[in-house]
Amino acid sequence: MKNLTIAIALLFGLLLGLVSDLPGALAAPATIKDAAQKKKLLGKHMLSLQWLLFDKPKYGTATVTERDGVLYLKGEQIAGGKDKDYLKVDGIITEVGPKSFKFKGKIICRVHYNNDGKECIRDGDMTFIITGKRKYWRLQEMKCPHCEVTDYVDIYFI
Repeated sequence: MKNLTIAIALLFGLLLGLVSDLPGALAAPATIKDAAQKKKLLGKHMLSLQWLLFDKPKYGTATVTERDGVLYLKGEQIAGGKDKDYLKVDGIITEVGPKSFKFKGKIICRVHYNNDGKECIRDGDMTFIITGKRKYWRLQEMKCPHCEVTDYVDIYFI
C-alpha cells in the first residue's frame, strides 16, 4: 500500500509539473554498442569546465554507476575562491558507442563573469564524444543556451 501511495503521489506530481526529475526511476537500460567503452565509463573520472580551471585549477569528479542496466552519471566541480563558481552533472547514460555516449539529464554551470553570473542550465539529451587522441569525452552541445559563451565540459578517462 505504501508503494502504491508513493507511485500515485509521484504520478500526480509529474502531471502538475512539481516533480520533473526522476533520474533512472522510469529509465530503460542503456544501449551498449561497445562493451569496452562501457567498462571505461564505469567508475570515477576527473570532470572539468574550462572556466573553472583558469585561476586555481581544481578538477571535479564524475562517477558512473550501474543499477539494473541503467548507467547513472553524477558529478561536480567547485571552483576555489570567493565567487563560488561550479559545474554540476546529473542524469543517465542512454547509449554507449565506440567513441561517444549519449546522456539525458541536467548540466548546470555558474561562472560569475559569464551570463551575468546566472546559472547556465542544459536539460535533456546531450552527447559526449572522444575526438582524435584526446583522453576525455567532450560535451557536444557546447554553446550556453543563455548567452554567447562556449563551455567545454570534459570527462576524463586517463
